[in-house]
Order: sequence, then structure tokens, then C-alpha cells
Amino acid sequence: MEERTAGGSPSGGGRTGRNLPAAIAVGVGLGALVIASLYTVKELFLVVVVAAVGVGVVEMTQAFASRGIRVPVVPVLVSMAAMQAGAYWGGPVWLLGVFVVSVFVLLIWRMFTGGDGEGGRTAGYVRDATGSAFLLVYPPLLAGFVALLLAPGDGRDRVIVFIAVTVASDIGGYIAGVLFGKHQLTVISPKKTWEGLAGSVVACTVVGAWLVTWLFDGRLWQGALIGALAALLATVGDLIESMIKRDLGIKDLGTILPGHGGLMDRLDSLVTTLVPVWLLMTVFF
Repeated sequence: MEERTAGGSPSGGGRTGRNLPAAIAVGVGLGALVIASLYTVKELFLVVVVAAVGVGVVEMTQAFASRGIRVPVVPVLVSMAAMQAGAYWGGPVWLLGVFVVSVFVLLIWRMFTGGDGEGGRTAGYVRDATGSAFLLVYPPLLAGFVALLLAPGDGRDRVIVFIAVTVASDIGGYIAGVLFGKHQLTVISPKKTWEGLAGSVVACTVVGAWLVTWLFDGRLWQGALIGALAALLATVGDLIESMIKRDLGIKDLGTILPGHGGLMDRLDSLVTTLVPVWLLMTVFF
């Protein structure tokens, strides 16, 4: 999520530029759904993940379609669900295997669909196939690492650490950006500031160190490293989505979440933090 500086133009949200009460309400509701599903039946949490990422995939396919990039949504959704199942019950090899098979399925799928105009089915094949392969990576393949985090016996706690440090990045960056943001971080996302990035790093480092020592009896530096890396990768995730939206010429990828935008506007930082958090937690614990 993009932070807002004090100079942001309001749209029902004062100087933050957001409908803050709606954003908070949605955030609390999503958090309650995640915790309730995670601490009842682990597989139920996977269903929530599949549903959320599925909506994000639909938003992305619609955004791509606005620029003439045709991605078959049903095969991508099926592949996404298969990657989650493969990762949870089979591990990293199954996640990779399902992904590779899915790429080939989409390449073959495009051979027999689309391209009714000049040039026939060959017209735009590389464009559509590339877009389809991209949408298998972002977000389905990256989201598959949620299942890898969840699979071990202490998987619930691993997921909590991952979600908490990512949320801390958003909140820390948002607050620091609003209160202190003066120096622009990058033209890709003009409202991001160096002060906001510093707030993200501090918040993530503190939350990571706290949760790792509490839940895993780990060392402070392990949690701090997980948190700091999460802050940097969450920011990269925001910038990647900003690049996508700028290239497609759209402001938001959806409107399903009041005060937030689309689900992909919430998932952008989560999916890019997943791999490094999973890797470090696998190495440490």
C-alpha cells in the first residue's frame, strides 16, 4: 500500500488522502477473518488465501484486457489453486512442478484461442502468452509460499510472523510518511518518502524481533533481520504494482475494498515478502 504524505490531497480522508475510517474497518475485518480461519482449521486458511488471490488474479486479467492483453482467467485460477495444494501437501518441488506444467498449459491454450482478426490465432501470441506467464508468477506462484509457511507443525506461527511484519511495514510507513514525509523516495510512486521507508524498517524490525523471540524462542537479530528484509521487500512490492498500474494507465486495480482499492492493492507487498520470509524462517527454524 502506498503511504501518504502530509501534502496528499484528500478524498474523504483528510490530509491522508484516504477514507481512513473505511480503511481501518476493512483492515480489522480482514485481520479477523485471517486469524479466525488460521486458528481453527489450517486448510480453511488456505481456502481464504485461494479466494483472495483469485480475486487479485481476476483484477489483474481485467487490467491487462484494458490494454489488449488476453489472459484466460479460468486456467490461471485453476493453476493458482493447484499450486497452493501442491505446495501445502507436496512441498517446494510440487509448487515448482505445478507452475511449470501450468505455463505449458497456457502456452498451448493460447494456440487454440483468440486472434480472430488479421493474422488469425498467431496475432498477439507472444503478447498474450507473456502476459499469461507473468500472471502465473504474480501473484499465484509467489502466493504459493503461504502454503509452504503453513505446512509445518508451527506453520500458524510462521504465517502470523509473515503477516505481522508486512502489516507493520504498511502502518509504520504510513504513519512516518504522514507525520515526517518530505523527501521523495522515487518518481515511480511520488507519495513514497525516505522517511516513510525508515518508518517501515523500524516498525518491521521491532515487530519481527518481538514475535520471533516470543513464538519461536529465537534470537533478537533473527527476528530483526526478517523484519528489516520484509520492510524492504514490501516497499519493492508496492513499487512493482505502481509500475504495473502506470504502464496499464490505471489508478487502482479494483474497488472491492473501501479505503484500500482492489485486493491486489493489498496483496502487492504481501506476495513480494513471502519468499524471503519463508527462506529465512526455514533456515533459522
